[in-house]
Amino acid sequence: MDHAQLAEFMGRVVSDLGATGAAGGVVIGHRLGLYRALAQGPATPEQFAERTGCHPRYLTEWLRGQAAGGYVTHTPATGEFSLTDEQAFCLADPDGPNVPAAFLTGLGYLRAEPRLTEAFRTGAGIAWHEHDEDVFVGCDAFYRPGYVADLVSNWIPALDGVEAKLTAGARVADVGCGLGSSSLLVAEAYPRTTVVGSDLHAHSLELARQKAAEAGVGNRVVFETAAAQDFPGADYDLVMMFDCLHDMGDPLGAARRVREALAPDGTWLLVEPFAPDRFEGTVDPVARLYYAGSTFLCVPNALSQPGGSALGAQAGETAVRELTAQAGFTRFRRAAQTPFNAVYEIRP
Repeated sequence: MDHAQLAEFMGRVVSDLGATGAAGGVVIGHRLGLYRALAQGPATPEQFAERTGCHPRYLTEWLRGQAAGGYVTHTPATGEFSLTDEQAFCLADPDGPNVPAAFLTGLGYLRAEPRLTEAFRTGAGIAWHEHDEDVFVGCDAFYRPGYVADLVSNWIPALDGVEAKLTAGARVADVGCGLGSSSLLVAEAYPRTTVVGSDLHAHSLELARQKAAEAGVGNRVVFETAAAQDFPGADYDLVMMFDCLHDMGDPLGAARRVREALAPDGTWLLVEPFAPDRFEGTVDPVARLYYAGSTFLCVPNALSQPGGSALGAQAGETAVRELTAQAGFTRFRRAAQTPFNAVYEIRP
């Protein structure tokens, strides 16, 4: 046995185990508004207790643990804890990367571990609606900032002729829309455009309707409960799918329905997790994150649906390209890319 390699591996284990517990600390900080409170300025644990109304002994342990993980900054000379501008942007700003929402999602899907363990034995699926609500709310809150940053300013302009259509007034379908953040962003940016959002999860759509009403776009955005293989409407100028095709039991059926629902000169905007085509290219921290989510959410959801397919969150571009060709599309290109996503323009 190589003891140096053993020590290196155990170092990874200690790091992972500490991070597992720290995830709970991040969610506690999120639920109690501790990051937003700390963003107001430095504080000792006693001062922070006065600011937040929480118990000082718990706060002391929380602050020290957060500082040990690099999520909070400690100043030994004063005994104060604080957030740098970068930490505050990631942890306290809902329009920033919204790191707490990612941990909220992770803790949410970990609650399904007993059922998933049994599913490994039986091959049964676990549908999206069977997960804890933190999964639905956390996913929306985590993905929304990325859509805010890129959808209207980068991804849509990268598509051939689509922005002009939306500005003039177009018909858009947002398939697998979840809580509707992407639907609302398009409706708000293009006042002449109408959007039909669809999803299998009725509770998410209830929340989406509430958000549409609050945003004042309820007259131009409607939400329908439907599978991707039979979402309503026809002659759409744009069909959008965000991080959901790989979750479907019948992605080919969904692609064929998109082909059928598009206008002759319409466009399918498909956003999927970025991944190389070969597994050997996915051995990195981002891929590890995706494989965890895929094991707990994506593959179980796909196996819960008719069709028998389970692409998973790291399927890669070639698999997606081949699927769209089978569905009858003739044009496919990667229009944009982020460290986490590939953005595809697909046309008849």
